[in-house]
Amino acid sequence: MSGINQTIVTEFILLAFGNLHQFRILLFMAVLLIYMTCVSGNIIIYLLIKLDASLHTPMYYFISVFAILEIIFVSTIVPKLLDILIAHGNRISFAACFLQLFCAVIAGEAECFLLTVMAFDRHLAITNPLNYLRIMSQACTKLALFPWITGIVASFVLTIFTASLEYCGPNIINHFFCELAPLQKLACSDSYVSSMATSVIGIIGILLLFIVIIGFYIHIIIKVLAIKTECGKQKAFSTCSSHLTVSGLFFCTAMAVYVKPSDRHHDKYLAFIYTVIIPVLNPFIYTLRNKDVKSAFIKLLGKKQK
Repeated sequence: MSGINQTIVTEFILLAFGNLHQFRILLFMAVLLIYMTCVSGNIIIYLLIKLDASLHTPMYYFISVFAILEIIFVSTIVPKLLDILIAHGNRISFAACFLQLFCAVIAGEAECFLLTVMAFDRHLAITNPLNYLRIMSQACTKLALFPWITGIVASFVLTIFTASLEYCGPNIINHFFCELAPLQKLACSDSYVSSMATSVIGIIGILLLFIVIIGFYIHIIIKVLAIKTECGKQKAFSTCSSHLTVSGLFFCTAMAVYVKPSDRHHDKYLAFIYTVIIPVLNPFIYTLRNKDVKSAFIKLLGKKQK
């Protein structure tokens, strides 16, 4: 077997939420509504930032990139889930499965790094306001590209390691999309290297980044508490609270799945939270708690009415 790929599996079967079969139609309607809300909400945020000159700042530039990333993330996973729920389309070809895995890991890993970049942006704006615009004017585009590059590199490594394993049966994945741990579990060959690579990238790309974000915000809190005026404190906290909320929700669920991948039964429910539920919450978190975005939206509505 050495040096020869013994893969004979040509397709995989995604079980998704088969144990909730009696709620299949209801679940389909809920997921479809969530998907449509997520995509439309992030498109609105992106357009608001592009159309309103007052939002042409580094912070909102990163939010616009984040909105596009969220659309790509959910669009990689949710359409196939909808197909499974409404048309029993739970079969996916070998190539399509690993293409979905590749795109999902890119988006997920890029989101982790982009959230860290956004935390750095807020940290720099509050702790070094005099040099903030000078530094960010030079580094903004590079910082926005960096998450995509790291996502592609991490995804390429993990996808190659996992796809190069031998799959000779069974081919049933207890998940709603092609995920690393369930695929590694199905392999006939030793998946130690692939699983170890997943853990290492999970530790670096999720756990370590979350610690860095927490570090940034601890320093921000210290600086904010030193501000004498209550108005200044409130403004500083308001610009950070939305991002900290999004980061906490995303990283905590992702860490539970990726830092020590083991294909536990409840992992797909955790994955459902960070791939479907959290992305639909983000537009509301960034708009309902953000006066600038709300005022830009009201201004845009006023122009349309005229």
